[in-house]
Amino acid sequence: MQTLTKALPLTLLLAAAPLWAQDTETPAEEAPVAEAPAAEDATESEAPSPEAGLNMGTPDGENEAGTNGETYVFSSHGDWELRCIRTGTDQPEPCQLYQLVKDQNGNSVAEFNMFALPPGAQAAAGANIVTPLETLLTEQISISVDGAQGKRYPFTFCTQIGCISRVGFTQADITGFKGGNSATITIVPAGAPDQKVPLSLSLTGFTAGYDALVAKNSGAAAN
Repeated sequence: MQTLTKALPLTLLLAAAPLWAQDTETPAEEAPVAEAPAAEDATESEAPSPEAGLNMGTPDGENEAGTNGETYVFSSHGDWELRCIRTGTDQPEPCQLYQLVKDQNGNSVAEFNMFALPPGAQAAAGANIVTPLETLLTEQISISVDGAQGKRYPFTFCTQIGCISRVGFTQADITGFKGGNSATITIVPAGAPDQKVPLSLSLTGFTAGYDALVAKNSGAAAN
Protein backbone atom coordinates (compact mmCIF):
# COMPACT_ATOMS: atom_id res chain seq x y z
CA MET A 1 0.00 0.00 0.00
CA GLN A 2 1.31 3.44 -0.84
CA THR A 3 2.43 5.44 2.16
CA LEU A 4 0.35 8.50 2.81
CA THR A 5 2.25 11.73 2.29
CA LYS A 6 1.27 14.40 4.75
CA ALA A 7 0.01 17.58 3.16
CA LEU A 8 1.87 20.60 4.41
CA PRO A 9 0.86 24.28 4.14
CA LEU A 10 2.31 26.15 1.19
CA THR A 11 5.18 28.43 2.12
CA LEU A 12 6.67 31.34 0.23
CA LEU A 13 10.16 30.49 -1.03
CA LEU A 14 12.48 33.47 -1.15
CA ALA A 15 15.40 33.00 -3.50
CA ALA A 16 18.36 35.29 -2.99
CA ALA A 17 20.69 35.75 -5.96
CA PRO A 18 24.38 35.44 -4.97
CA LEU A 19 26.51 38.51 -5.24
CA TRP A 20 29.69 37.75 -7.15
CA ALA A 21 32.75 39.84 -6.34
CA GLN A 22 34.57 41.14 -9.40
CA ASP A 23 38.21 40.04 -9.63
CA THR A 24 40.43 43.02 -10.19
CA GLU A 25 44.16 42.64 -10.54
CA THR A 26 45.99 45.42 -8.75
CA PRO A 27 49.77 45.59 -8.70
CA ALA A 28 51.08 45.05 -5.24
CA GLU A 29 52.94 48.36 -5.26
CA GLU A 30 49.77 50.26 -6.20
CA ALA A 31 47.39 48.59 -3.75
CA PRO A 32 46.01 51.12 -1.28
CA VAL A 33 47.00 50.59 2.28
CA ALA A 34 44.24 50.95 4.84
CA GLU A 35 45.30 52.66 7.98
CA ALA A 36 44.20 51.07 11.21
CA PRO A 37 42.16 53.48 13.32
CA ALA A 38 43.88 54.69 16.39
CA ALA A 39 42.56 53.33 19.65
CA GLU A 40 42.00 56.84 20.94
CA ASP A 41 39.68 57.59 17.95
CA ALA A 42 37.09 55.05 19.06
CA THR A 43 34.04 56.59 20.68
CA GLU A 44 31.42 55.21 23.02
CA SER A 45 28.81 55.44 20.23
CA GLU A 46 30.63 52.69 18.31
CA ALA A 47 30.30 50.20 21.18
CA PRO A 48 27.56 47.53 20.70
CA SER A 49 24.34 48.05 22.58
CA PRO A 50 23.92 45.78 25.64
CA GLU A 51 20.70 44.45 24.06
CA ALA A 52 22.28 43.63 20.70
CA GLY A 53 21.81 40.01 19.65
CA LEU A 54 19.59 39.11 22.58
CA ASN A 55 16.50 36.94 21.97
CA MET A 56 13.57 38.03 24.11
CA GLY A 57 12.00 34.56 23.88
CA THR A 58 8.64 33.31 22.62
CA PRO A 59 5.63 32.52 24.83
CA ASP A 60 4.92 28.81 25.21
CA GLY A 61 2.62 27.49 22.52
CA GLU A 62 3.81 29.98 19.89
CA ASN A 63 6.33 29.74 17.07
CA GLU A 64 8.83 32.50 16.56
CA ALA A 65 8.02 32.91 12.87
CA GLY A 66 4.29 32.34 13.13
CA THR A 67 2.14 33.70 10.33
CA ASN A 68 -1.60 33.89 9.82
CA GLY A 69 -3.11 30.69 8.48
CA GLU A 70 -0.19 28.63 9.78
CA THR A 71 -0.79 25.38 11.66
CA TYR A 72 1.22 25.03 14.86
CA VAL A 73 1.39 22.62 17.80
CA PHE A 74 -0.26 24.29 20.79
CA SER A 75 0.50 21.39 23.18
CA SER A 76 1.47 17.70 23.18
CA HIS A 77 -0.21 14.94 25.18
CA GLY A 78 1.35 11.49 24.92
CA ASP A 79 0.90 10.34 21.31
CA TRP A 80 -1.44 13.24 20.51
CA GLU A 81 -0.86 16.81 19.43
CA LEU A 82 -3.26 19.71 19.87
CA ARG A 83 -2.84 21.64 16.63
CA CYS A 84 -4.28 25.09 16.00
CA ILE A 85 -4.38 27.53 13.09
CA ARG A 86 -3.29 31.11 13.61
CA THR A 87 -5.93 33.67 12.72
CA GLY A 88 -4.06 36.86 13.54
CA THR A 89 -7.38 38.43 14.54
CA ASP A 90 -9.79 38.46 17.46
CA GLN A 91 -11.46 35.39 15.97
CA PRO A 92 -10.80 32.14 17.93
CA GLU A 93 -8.18 29.77 16.57
CA PRO A 94 -9.63 26.48 15.23
CA CYS A 95 -7.92 23.53 16.91
CA GLN A 96 -7.90 19.76 16.42
CA LEU A 97 -6.46 16.76 18.25
CA TYR A 98 -4.06 15.08 15.81
CA GLN A 99 -2.28 11.75 15.44
CA LEU A 100 -0.40 10.21 12.51
CA VAL A 101 -1.64 6.61 12.29
CA LYS A 102 0.74 3.80 11.28
CA ASP A 103 0.36 0.20 10.19
CA GLN A 104 1.94 -2.87 11.81
CA ASN A 105 5.20 -2.23 9.94
CA GLY A 106 5.50 1.33 11.21
CA ASN A 107 4.51 2.95 7.90
CA SER A 108 2.53 6.19 8.09
CA VAL A 109 -0.80 5.35 6.49
CA ALA A 110 -3.56 7.60 7.85
CA GLU A 111 -4.22 10.83 9.73
CA PHE A 112 -6.72 11.27 12.55
CA ASN A 113 -7.98 14.80 13.30
CA MET A 114 -10.57 15.17 16.07
CA PHE A 115 -12.48 18.38 16.78
CA ALA A 116 -14.91 19.22 19.58
CA LEU A 117 -18.54 20.16 18.92
CA PRO A 118 -20.83 22.53 20.87
CA PRO A 119 -22.51 21.06 23.97
CA GLY A 120 -25.96 19.63 23.39
CA ALA A 121 -25.26 18.34 19.89
CA GLN A 122 -25.99 14.72 19.01
CA ALA A 123 -22.27 14.14 18.51
CA ALA A 124 -19.85 15.23 21.22
CA ALA A 125 -16.94 15.37 18.79
CA GLY A 126 -16.18 14.85 15.15
CA ALA A 127 -13.15 13.63 13.25
CA ASN A 128 -11.65 13.71 9.78
CA ILE A 129 -9.81 10.45 9.04
CA VAL A 130 -7.59 10.58 5.95
CA THR A 131 -6.58 7.30 4.26
CA PRO A 132 -4.66 6.55 1.02
CA LEU A 133 -6.37 6.99 -2.35
CA GLU A 134 -6.05 3.22 -2.90
CA THR A 135 -8.60 2.54 -0.15
CA LEU A 136 -11.68 0.53 -1.18
CA LEU A 137 -14.43 3.03 -0.38
CA THR A 138 -17.34 0.59 -0.51
CA GLU A 139 -15.89 -1.34 2.45
CA GLN A 140 -16.00 1.82 4.53
CA ILE A 141 -13.82 2.28 7.62
CA SER A 142 -14.22 0.68 11.03
CA ILE A 143 -13.04 1.77 14.48
CA SER A 144 -12.90 -0.36 17.62
CA VAL A 145 -11.39 0.12 21.09
CA ASP A 146 -9.40 -2.62 22.84
CA GLY A 147 -10.80 -5.31 20.54
CA ALA A 148 -14.45 -4.58 21.33
CA GLN A 149 -17.12 -4.51 18.66
CA GLY A 150 -16.45 -1.53 16.45
CA LYS A 151 -18.48 0.85 14.33
CA ARG A 152 -18.35 1.34 10.57
CA TYR A 153 -18.28 4.76 8.96
CA PRO A 154 -18.61 5.70 5.28
CA PHE A 155 -16.14 7.77 3.32
CA THR A 156 -17.22 11.32 2.53
CA PHE A 157 -14.98 12.39 -0.35
CA CYS A 158 -11.47 12.07 -1.81
CA THR A 159 -8.89 14.72 -2.64
CA GLN A 160 -5.31 14.66 -3.89
CA ILE A 161 -4.04 13.90 -0.37
CA GLY A 162 -6.32 10.87 0.15
CA CYS A 163 -9.86 9.77 0.96
CA ILE A 164 -11.59 11.34 3.95
CA SER A 165 -14.14 9.84 6.31
CA ARG A 166 -15.89 12.55 8.30
CA VAL A 167 -17.34 10.84 11.38
CA GLY A 168 -19.15 11.77 14.57
CA PHE A 169 -18.54 10.38 18.07
CA THR A 170 -21.09 10.25 20.85
CA GLN A 171 -20.20 11.01 24.46
CA ALA A 172 -20.18 7.24 25.06
CA ASP A 173 -17.60 6.86 22.29
CA ILE A 174 -15.42 9.55 23.86
CA THR A 175 -15.71 7.83 27.24
CA GLY A 176 -14.60 4.60 25.59
CA PHE A 177 -11.56 6.34 24.10
CA LYS A 178 -10.64 7.81 27.48
CA GLY A 179 -10.86 4.42 29.21
CA GLY A 180 -9.16 2.42 26.47
CA ASN A 181 -5.54 1.54 25.79
CA SER A 182 -5.61 1.56 21.99
CA ALA A 183 -8.05 1.77 19.12
CA THR A 184 -7.92 -0.01 15.78
CA ILE A 185 -8.85 1.61 12.48
CA THR A 186 -9.46 -0.98 9.78
CA ILE A 187 -9.43 -0.22 6.05
CA VAL A 188 -9.49 -2.41 2.94
CA PRO A 189 -7.10 -1.75 0.02
CA ALA A 190 -8.68 -1.47 -3.42
CA GLY A 191 -5.95 -3.66 -4.90
CA ALA A 192 -6.63 -6.47 -2.42
CA PRO A 193 -10.34 -6.40 -1.55
CA ASP A 194 -10.07 -9.70 0.33
CA GLN A 195 -7.61 -8.23 2.84
CA LYS A 196 -8.09 -5.94 5.81
CA VAL A 197 -5.40 -3.56 7.02
CA PRO A 198 -5.53 -2.81 10.77
CA LEU A 199 -4.06 0.53 11.84
CA SER A 200 -3.18 1.20 15.46
CA LEU A 201 -4.53 4.42 16.96
CA SER A 202 -2.78 5.02 20.29
CA LEU A 203 -4.94 6.31 23.13
CA THR A 204 -1.95 7.28 25.27
CA GLY A 205 -2.54 10.87 26.31
CA PHE A 206 -5.99 11.02 24.73
CA THR A 207 -7.80 12.04 27.92
CA ALA A 208 -5.47 14.98 28.58
CA GLY A 209 -5.45 15.94 24.90
CA TYR A 210 -9.23 15.86 24.56
CA ASP A 211 -9.72 17.85 27.77
CA ALA A 212 -7.22 20.42 26.45
CA LEU A 213 -9.15 20.58 23.18
CA VAL A 214 -12.44 21.21 24.99
CA ALA A 215 -10.80 23.80 27.26
CA LYS A 216 -9.28 25.58 24.27
CA ASN A 217 -12.68 25.74 22.56
CA SER A 218 -14.38 26.85 25.78
CA GLY A 219 -11.87 29.67 26.22
CA ALA A 220 -12.37 30.78 22.65
CA ALA A 221 -16.14 30.75 23.12
CA ALA A 222 -15.79 32.85 26.27
CA ASN A 223 -13.84 35.46 24.35
